[in-house]
Amino acid sequence: MSNLLFDEFNPVTAKQWKQKIQFDLQGADYNNTLIWKTNEDISVKPFYHADDFEEFPNTSQSKASKWRICQTIYVANVEKSNTIAIKAIENGAESIKFIIPNNSVSIEDLIKNIDTASTEIHFEFQFLSEKYIKNAVVIPAKSGIHIHTDIIGNLAKSGNWFKNFKDDFNQFESIIKTANTFSVDVSLYQNAGANMVQQLAYALAHANEYLNHINNNPLLRVIFEENSTEKPEVIFNLSVGTNYFFEVAKLRALRILWQTLASEYGFNPNCYVYTTPTKRNKTLYDYNTNMLRTTTECMSAILGGSDTVCNLAYDTIFHKVNAFGTRIARNQLLILKYESYFNIVNNPADGAYYIETITNQLAEKSLELFKDIEANGGFLKQLKEGTIQRKIKESADNEQQQFDANNIVLVGTNKYLNKNDLMKDALELYPFVKTNPRKTLIQPIIEKRLSEHLEQKRLKNEA
Repeated sequence: MSNLLFDEFNPVTAKQWKQKIQFDLQGADYNNTLIWKTNEDISVKPFYHADDFEEFPNTSQSKASKWRICQTIYVANVEKSNTIAIKAIENGAESIKFIIPNNSVSIEDLIKNIDTASTEIHFEFQFLSEKYIKNAVVIPAKSGIHIHTDIIGNLAKSGNWFKNFKDDFNQFESIIKTANTFSVDVSLYQNAGANMVQQLAYALAHANEYLNHINNNPLLRVIFEENSTEKPEVIFNLSVGTNYFFEVAKLRALRILWQTLASEYGFNPNCYVYTTPTKRNKTLYDYNTNMLRTTTECMSAILGGSDTVCNLAYDTIFHKVNAFGTRIARNQLLILKYESYFNIVNNPADGAYYIETITNQLAEKSLELFKDIEANGGFLKQLKEGTIQRKIKESADNEQQQFDANNIVLVGTNKYLNKNDLMKDALELYPFVKTNPRKTLIQPIIEKRLSEHLEQKRLKNEA
């Protein structure tokens, strides 16, 4: 029946579509009227067609139906954190990420009564200790234990190594031998204002610093060989914004780029993608709109092929962690997974001409920038020289100008304002960039929200 139905229509080429559109424009210029450019210098066309492809794109390797719902817990008190984790799992969390500030935290007590056979565990340590990490990786866990160790990410964010270059990399080597993993924090670049091409290129260049180090150490190299039985893991921590289809394409492009880079070293081409919504577009006023933003951002993360998605609470920028905000954030993911059926279809973005085209363009432009970084000394060298920081700032300033001119709209903040919305007495956390003058080895990359300046003015003018 369906074949007979489609036989009733003659195929229409891309050229014929364009001719029809130009006719309907009645003399208006096609390019100037309907084609627009993104901050990544990608031209977005009014339609996409199979004729745009010389050959059909390959099927994605990621499985969109396999993503896990994660909840992040900062461990200030081990007993309370353990209780919160158990309750979160009972209420639908499939994965827990513990952020551990120091080595006095007992891993054994932290995961007490948690079924690690069915619950995936992530550990992010805010310190560097091979001995401590050994206690984490010996935990028997069928669902997996994931160690987030990123010494370069710490340098980029804080401006300093944990201790110094030599000691950090010595610890890094020991941790890789123990845990068979390292991570790359790409979310820092997104939250600081880098565009998508920069995010992907910096992710690749950032990871390449580790790969070069591993490649030059025979004992480490064998761990990361493609045929290694240890199945080593590279974790990319990403943030996604509300540019829906582009964010889907960004995550898909990352896997293509990593596969390309890893194959050059003969390493395992698979990577693990951990994703959370960005803070950059979250607002203090009309804060319930943050829930709408995080919902579409989580959708992009899922469709893009994230392995684990951790939502951001709607009030995270101005409230301390609270049960209500945490529950709402988790429930958003539960609704997406079990009521919107985002756990049913694998690779739903495959074959969509628009997304496939954007994916390829992002990958190509990012690879070009990556090659430029490598030709100019590599990521660490450009960090130390301040080149990476300067490029991110240029991108962030450009985006800020677009926001200030209302070309980027955040509802309730720079458009459709509710003048009766008062927030001064609701602040439990300081929601703006904090300045803490101190001596650093390099200029740190600073995360900043688009609406901060506007919000500071409104707070000042509140009665």
